[in-house]
Amino acid sequence: MKQITNTIVMIRPVKFRMNEETAVNNYYQDTTDDSTEDANIKAQKEFDSFIEKLRSVGVNVIVIDDKPENDTPDSIFPNNWVSFHENGDVGLYPMFAVNRRRERRPEVLDTIEDAGFEIKNIIDYTEAEDDGIFLEGTGSLVLDRFHRKAYCALSPRADEQLLIEFCEDFEYTPVIFTAYQTVKGERLAIYHTNVMMGVGETFAVVCLDCVDDKKERKSLVNHLKNDGKEIISITEAQVNNFAGNMLQVVGADEKQYLVMSSAAYNSLSKDQISKIEKHCAILHSNLETIERLGGGSARCMMAEVFLPKR
Repeated sequence: MKQITNTIVMIRPVKFRMNEETAVNNYYQDTTDDSTEDANIKAQKEFDSFIEKLRSVGVNVIVIDDKPENDTPDSIFPNNWVSFHENGDVGLYPMFAVNRRRERRPEVLDTIEDAGFEIKNIIDYTEAEDDGIFLEGTGSLVLDRFHRKAYCALSPRADEQLLIEFCEDFEYTPVIFTAYQTVKGERLAIYHTNVMMGVGETFAVVCLDCVDDKKERKSLVNHLKNDGKEIISITEAQVNNFAGNMLQVVGADEKQYLVMSSAAYNSLSKDQISKIEKHCAILHSNLETIERLGGGSARCMMAEVFLPKR
């Protein structure tokens, strides 16, 4: 089982803007003085520059254009609706925001098959939307694919029963906790697990300060340590700069990179950077507009492909 991959799918935005439907529980979203058109142009520039950097180090990026008629402002974050697995399984996930459900497009799967990958089986959880139950892909689930563990911070977008169903279907052990952020003096649930933690091959970047319950925090630490991960702790202030929203990938010649935004990178201390660089190189790109309006960052933009080659 591989923990990291060389191939990722990314969706180029055409109607990017602040999504009012997700802002109700994504407290990282913010407004801007830009017109919708200007915001979309800026997001496209950031996206294209990011793709260029990934490809320059040998990451295989499958880029698919969003469709303007779908009017999907968050299509740039495909990892929330789909996941691709080594045995040929694909997971499709129920989405909290109604306008995000239009992001699930069968032609995305066709494009991936056309790129030489084999899809054997689709496991579809989307009917849970009818009951108001959600689990937003590898936003809600931070997967340790090698050790078969699914880390999940419960929230309005991550239902415990559906997580357990996912773990039974995909043969993962659930590691369940709640992660909080301070919003106007209140402790509120962080909307996605991958905002406050990321798991690499030999390390994990995680904000333990977000896990208020001591037992849950201890369990989280024990799972990571028992699997031989070096824990690189980040602060809540760094989480606000998307330092938890990182993904380890494989480039040319099997060289490994931890991918993040420039805001995330600039928030890290020299000590944290040197700890990460003991494990792999760092690649960062400016995603300022995408982060501000979308409330998500580098990791959210990349849906990893682990499918077998045809």
